[in-house]
Amino acid sequence: MAGAPDGPAAEQAVALTDTAQRVLAARYLRLGPAGAPAETAEELFARVARAVAEGELAYASAAAARRWEERFFHLMSRLEFLPNSPALMNAGTRLGQLAACFVLPVEDTLDSIFDAVKHMALVQRSGGGTGFSFSRLRGSGERLASSGGFASGPVSFLRIFDAATENVRLGGRRRGANMAVLAAEHPDIAEFIASKAQSGALKNFNLSVAVSDAFMAAAAGEGEWPARDGGAAAAARTGSPSAPELFQSICQAAWACGDPGMLFLDTVNRAHPLPAPVETTNPCGEVPLLPYETCTLGSLNLTRFVRAAGPGAEMDWGRLKSAVHAGMRFLDDVITVNRYPLRAIEQATLASRKAGLGVMGFAEALILNEYPYDSPQALGFAERLMRFIADEARDASRILAEERGPFPLFANSRLAGGPPLRNATQTSIAPTGTIALIAGTSTGIEPLFALASRRVGVLGGQTLPEMNPIFLCYLERSLPAARARAVIAAVEREGRIGDGTEDPGAPEGLREMFATALEIAPEAHVRMQAAFQKHVDNAVSKTVNLPAAATVDDVAAVYRLAHHLGCKGVTVFRYGSKEDAVLQLGLGEQPFEREYFSRCDPEACKL
Repeated sequence: MAGAPDGPAAEQAVALTDTAQRVLAARYLRLGPAGAPAETAEELFARVARAVAEGELAYASAAAARRWEERFFHLMSRLEFLPNSPALMNAGTRLGQLAACFVLPVEDTLDSIFDAVKHMALVQRSGGGTGFSFSRLRGSGERLASSGGFASGPVSFLRIFDAATENVRLGGRRRGANMAVLAAEHPDIAEFIASKAQSGALKNFNLSVAVSDAFMAAAAGEGEWPARDGGAAAAARTGSPSAPELFQSICQAAWACGDPGMLFLDTVNRAHPLPAPVETTNPCGEVPLLPYETCTLGSLNLTRFVRAAGPGAEMDWGRLKSAVHAGMRFLDDVITVNRYPLRAIEQATLASRKAGLGVMGFAEALILNEYPYDSPQALGFAERLMRFIADEARDASRILAEERGPFPLFANSRLAGGPPLRNATQTSIAPTGTIALIAGTSTGIEPLFALASRRVGVLGGQTLPEMNPIFLCYLERSLPAARARAVIAAVEREGRIGDGTEDPGAPEGLREMFATALEIAPEAHVRMQAAFQKHVDNAVSKTVNLPAAATVDDVAAVYRLAHHLGCKGVTVFRYGSKEDAVLQLGLGEQPFEREYFSRCDPEACKL
């Protein structure tokens, strides 16, 4: 196949929005000598399908590989499924690095710290994001046996990692993204919590505090929690905060700037299929990983599997099942054909073969079914949907194990005793910041950001105006043309169905149906995340949006509820707490509100 595939796939034109076309040209299409795109969207998907289907050749005939190449092309060209950004960028190129998520170890030696900086640069140059636990580093002021001096602490080294990331282009198209995790017991935890308080500090990092069940109980005054002894110098500097004091400082910092989030390590490790404990996650928090592991992600566009809009709409479960099985096969083939930046990364990845199949377009799928996001029907739909996807993904992994063998660590995993599986994990909910734009749908499981919005300062300073197409179709179907135009004009000014916007002749519940992220109660955000987490074996990337008037106590309530409901981590973002928001509500010159999805890749968010 040269360029576009032969046969039925050659007839499949890719229907893309103007924004999607701009995003592809800026980030994904191969470039010619002059820097202009040298391939079409169809050729991009053909390139990716062809490169990934080469993984079939290790287990099947060339004819079988050709059939899967066609199937993969159809999945992507119909925008039913898209893999993570590095796969779209690099498949079929000399770089060939297709994974999104990496975790690199940081031990308490200078060699290990700067090896991690070097390895981070190699990973980010190849297109991946990196997660680190800095919990093994000694606290500032602790004695260094080798030199007789004193340690400078994790936060000082965190700044070095951040500066290195600032100067490395991720895959040549976007800057890197990182996750830094520090255990609540660490003697420098107070400095870590406050490290992003200054605007622009550590802008290439998301931060999370790793906490235990014992810490959460102690923070509520229900038990003891021993902090780690960092020596006299560290103890004097930090004041050894109690669990309630530390929890309050976490909530205060998150209220002020969106960081840190919380990582509930006991919840993570109870569900982790491998015996070694997890200490950190990928940059957006949806994949807990062991040192040197990677995870390959892909997301199903749920809007493509809704049979019809309106009351009584139903998912096409048969087509969705087929897409889940094809998507899992795609991800397993990616693991096979991937070119890993380090031998240690290749060994760890092939030992567990972790995959993360997830979804995007959930908010729009709810609207097509006429379920308000914060309704009991929406929660029920979320659980039914994710249970179905998880069951089929596991079945697909079982079938792949029969064909190809289970992942090498299977016999030593917590899955041993059950049916052999090809992949240690199968599901994850990623933020899908950029690929959702390509697919023309809402991100991950987030509510609609806005009904009308603009993305500013992206693609070389361009402003991209957007009006939600499902909202437009709904109005056209439900209102006379003149009334629909009046509602649209009002929404363009405010980005939502504000006071006085809803037309008296509009269908009942219009405002509830199209409620945007900041109009949905924080508790409803958390309960939706928890509904998905019940049936996701990795984790869920989700931002709990808070209005400007939210208090520190509101943040604390979110963190407690997320832990109680079994979420593996949680992050909040309060409107107005970041100056560099890139999504703005309303198409007018004076948008009334801003938003920033703090757990996205800092660059991918901007698209």
